[in-house]
Amino acid sequence: MAVKRIAYGTHLIMFMRLPGGIYLTRSILYCSAICVLLASVAPVQPLPYSHKKHAALGLDCRTCHVNPDPGRLMTFPKTALCMECHRAIAADRPPIQKLAGFAASGKPIPWVRVYQLPDYVFWKHKTHVQAGVTCVECHGPVAERDVVAQETNIVTMAGCLACHNKRQVFTDCGDCHAPRQ
Repeated sequence: MAVKRIAYGTHLIMFMRLPGGIYLTRSILYCSAICVLLASVAPVQPLPYSHKKHAALGLDCRTCHVNPDPGRLMTFPKTALCMECHRAIAADRPPIQKLAGFAASGKPIPWVRVYQLPDYVFWKHKTHVQAGVTCVECHGPVAERDVVAQETNIVTMAGCLACHNKRQVFTDCGDCHAPRQ
């Protein structure tokens, strides 16, 4: 078992590598901060999209990102929804022409997810939305961003536990790591 020490600011973090590439640390919260820093590069998207510009026009998160049953993931907007405005607005610009191409082909825009949980985590947006958790609490101030990158630690166990502890809700292993009925 290899032990690695990393100085991060004024903190010393000890990592122990276990079989299977799993890392244990003495301070999971500091580990999460490092993970967020490393993961904060925005993925390349198929079209440029400014949440800032669209939010300034009054669009709410759930106008574009709906949560169909069973409520696991918020969806990406259908191309037809984008085209409701962009048939007329900025239709001569190359990115909007590319958008129109997706619409004409009937294919969805292949957006790249910014926040992705591991497959072994059982999680639903629906449950969290019903509990009053806002988009900003998990995803940061997306409405202020021209380009979205992961800027919170919410896809880490430490991020989940910190939020659950703050709200005083369950943190049993089986609630997230095994499907609940």
